[in-house]
Amino acid sequence: MTDGVASEVLLAEETDCIENSSIPCHGGLSRRGFLKTLGATGIAAATPSLAHSLPLAQEGPAQAAEAAHTVSIHMKVNGVEHALQVEPRTVLLDALRENLNLPGTKKGCDHGQCGACTVHVNGRRVNSCLSLAVMHQGDEITTIEGLEQNGELHPMQAAFLEHDAFQCGYCTPGQIMSATALLKEPVGEDDHAVRESMSGNICRCGAYQHILAAVQSVRKQA
Repeated sequence: MTDGVASEVLLAEETDCIENSSIPCHGGLSRRGFLKTLGATGIAAATPSLAHSLPLAQEGPAQAAEAAHTVSIHMKVNGVEHALQVEPRTVLLDALRENLNLPGTKKGCDHGQCGACTVHVNGRRVNSCLSLAVMHQGDEITTIEGLEQNGELHPMQAAFLEHDAFQCGYCTPGQIMSATALLKEPVGEDDHAVRESMSGNICRCGAYQHILAAVQSVRKQA
């Protein structure tokens, strides 16, 4: 066979193997196999560039600066001295719950409207969601966990149990903290005065009559 005829035969075979995937080409590779190999090679070649173009998210200078920008504060909580490192924007409520692991103080509305976050600051009741932690340098804080003394419930805690002054219980810590502070405040003896003084504490379950009964029972004992 001459060189010209051999070339024509080889070209015809290559054309058949490309058009018909069932016919093997030279080297035993069919059209389908050739396309698969080509696709795999292309993916392998493209993968390094794709990984390079989409680097993992890294902490930027702004995030690092924010993490480093904290303030050291000291406060006495439930009779124990604590040194905290908090961001300036941290509210007292979050410092108590997150930094000191005192979850009894509840986060309700986070706008100072429900009273669930009520604590005592130097003996006075405060909505801890509205007060920055850095404002309480050297202050004495009491939470619901600090009312119990030597394994004995505070009289107000015992009265809430006795009078069924709760249902779901979410607002109860704030109700008790407000009611306990009320004992030392110049509040009239009648029920209306107590309701007015406790109006900053909302109970979505509507247990107000029982709460009033509990508060008045402690006041009468005192």
